[in-house]
Amino acid sequence: MKWSWKLGKIAGIGVYMHATFLILIAWIGYAEWRQAGSLAAAAAGIGFILALFGCVLLHELGHALTARRYGIKTRDITLLPIGGLARLERMPDEPLQELWVALAGPAVNAVIAVVLLAGYWLVSGLAPLSLDLVGGSFLQRMIAVNLLLMGFNLLPAFPMDGGRVLRALLATRMDYLKATRTAASLGQAMAFLFGFLGFFGNPFLLFIAFFVWIGAGQEASAAEMRAALGGIPVSRAMVTDFRTLSPHDPLARAVELILAGSQQDFPVIDNGRLAGVLTRADLLLALARQGQSSLVSDVMRRDFQVAEPSEMLDTAFARLQNCGCRTLPVESRNQLVGLLTMDNVGEFVLIQAALSGVAKPAFR
Repeated sequence: MKWSWKLGKIAGIGVYMHATFLILIAWIGYAEWRQAGSLAAAAAGIGFILALFGCVLLHELGHALTARRYGIKTRDITLLPIGGLARLERMPDEPLQELWVALAGPAVNAVIAVVLLAGYWLVSGLAPLSLDLVGGSFLQRMIAVNLLLMGFNLLPAFPMDGGRVLRALLATRMDYLKATRTAASLGQAMAFLFGFLGFFGNPFLLFIAFFVWIGAGQEASAAEMRAALGGIPVSRAMVTDFRTLSPHDPLARAVELILAGSQQDFPVIDNGRLAGVLTRADLLLALARQGQSSLVSDVMRRDFQVAEPSEMLDTAFARLQNCGCRTLPVESRNQLVGLLTMDNVGEFVLIQAALSGVAKPAFR
């Protein structure tokens, strides 16, 4: 994700912090300092927020490590002012697997709350617990926050965990696409309710409403796309009329090919083997910094993913979305036979929709 800084790795998963997270920390520190008039209060407020987001990080790790049990990798985890985002390479194929992955995050918050409660009673001698988010002690507030995170995330609305739990349960009794549509519709209904309450109460609910509405719509669209591509091999949608480059070509050659046709990214062939991919974005950046005389080998991406002609289009498309590029080379027996591009997949979906007589929205 853009404007994110890497904090490190946990269990082999990169953890990033979005730049806007610093704005939240600064705002909390300033608000506490202005209210109490001391740097100690500001530091305490920032410490509480950092502890809170430590729990958020553990929540996302719960999703990621559970998904790993089903062979699903997590690209990274990003901390945002609104919470955390674990980007899985794909969603689980089985409804029960999705159910456990979705429940893992709230379960982590429940475990944290229980551990903190035991610590609170150990320190206080079984004193009554007050779940006051403002006036309570640090432990009381952390217990309250984790219970709030667990309850809020279990609301049956995409993209929150509860929406995925609902879809997984529905998918055990009906078609996956229909289950997604039902869960997404309920999510958008809840978003409307959040927005309505936000006008008369907490304005933050308006932001949550927007987040839930957009997330539910995107989830439904993604499910529609997976359904449209399921069971179709890559060979039916790949580009077979394409140009290639040599590692020894100057960037001027790539400029010529882009201007002469519609191809944006170019496979780089060295001695008959695929050696890299030159993307349009990398080309433009290199032209601005180095000019047209630089060699393709200095700019091309050597770390790239490929697809096979017999591979199912939905799984290849998922990789295409996650690889940070718009093109996947398609190889058969170590020979380049085609390209799978975002644009071509979109055109394929439109053509399939037209042939079936079902109108679909344009995909770009």
